[in-house]
Amino acid sequence: MKLLPSLLAGLLLAFASLAWAASVDINSADAKTLETLDGIGPSKAAAIVEYRSKNGPFKSVDELEKVPGIGQATLTKNRSNITLGGKAAAKPADKKDGK
Repeated sequence: MKLLPSLLAGLLLAFASLAWAASVDINSADAKTLETLDGIGPSKAAAIVEYRSKNGPFKSVDELEKVPGIGQATLTKNRSNITLGGKAAAKPADKKDGK
């Protein structure tokens, strides 16, 4: 029974970290916060912060593809967890007729 409080505390921390990672503002998050996104480690997080400092705030989530090491797969995995200045990121428009 001594294990139960530790187990419960661990589960609470795990769920809290999932909820915390649920929404990351890519225009204000520090590198450590950006690392909570799926597939974003220290070097990619630093590249996002560097890109943002050189180019200003992101205008869209798709602009993340201009950051070295960030591709479409990373965007797809994280789009629902990314915000821009407190607003949820818009989904890309459906491409019709190959446009």
